Amino acid sequence: MTVQDVRAFNRFYTNLIGALDYSRHLYAPYTLTESRVVYELAHSPRTDAADLRAALSLDAGYLSRILNRFERDGLVERAPSGDDPRRTRVTLTARGREVAGVLDERSTEAVGSLLSTVPAAERTRLAEAMRTVREIFSDGRRPDRDDVVLREPVPGDLGWIVQRNAALYAAEFGWNAEYEGLVARIVADYAEDHDPRTERVWIAELHGRPVGCVMCVRDDAPATARLRLLLVDPEARGLGIGDRLVTAVVGFARDAGYRHLVLWTNDVLSAARRVYRRHGFTLVAEKPHHSFGKDLVGQDWRLDLAATRE
Repeated sequence: MTVQDVRAFNRFYTNLIGALDYSRHLYAPYTLTESRVVYELAHSPRTDAADLRAALSLDAGYLSRILNRFERDGLVERAPSGDDPRRTRVTLTARGREVAGVLDERSTEAVGSLLSTVPAAERTRLAEAMRTVREIFSDGRRPDRDDVVLREPVPGDLGWIVQRNAALYAAEFGWNAEYEGLVARIVADYAEDHDPRTERVWIAELHGRPVGCVMCVRDDAPATARLRLLLVDPEARGLGIGDRLVTAVVGFARDAGYRHLVLWTNDVLSAARRVYRRHGFTLVAEKPHHSFGKDLVGQDWRLDLAATRE
């Protein structure tokens, strides 16, 4: 391979990506950089201005001007960070979350339109080629949170959720096939009958492979959503994926009009419980039970979405 090969590929790829943004439809009325800031605020648990600068490699003055515009447009609110008053915490308002949703929807539609031109038989080869490029240029570095993408499920992902939950919890906690059956029923119920306006699944993808998931579904209680099947694969832990998945559920549930978000977990899942607590969930009940071949303590957690609305 020569320098000219790389430059030729770069020109081709730049033109390809540029074609997606026809007439600036994707980002209007915002620039690409402004849209990246909105995306980061919508998907990252770290929303201090300093974190935004580092994640996006932006000049402090440039970022400040962007945030000033967003504040005038009613997209963000700024306040001293609870962890360090010297830092500025930036959060999206309800209007900001709406804009983030529109931008994300446009991007998904544009990429989906591009992929529709690729024959189904070639898509696996394309994904492998993209993964190869990323891995070679990563030069063995550990993945970071920018390498992770949250997306909607594609055919095969729901089966992966069942398989990975069963295998992971068997390996880490010794749970038996009873748990696999529970997950299979949850996933099957969603696949057979769900309302995309009020229920959703997210897949966390790293280098073209699923490494995490979560679901938001209607609960039996009025105006209540239920978070289910939060999972992060061991190879991807430490990248903030659990936080991003829960952030996605909370934002979606709030925007869908739910007033409460609930979940059931077990006390042995300590890492997940820390994530729930960081997002404002409170433990409301717990009860010993024997399930999945083990003696466990089940816990019910709850988040009042109205009380935590920005």
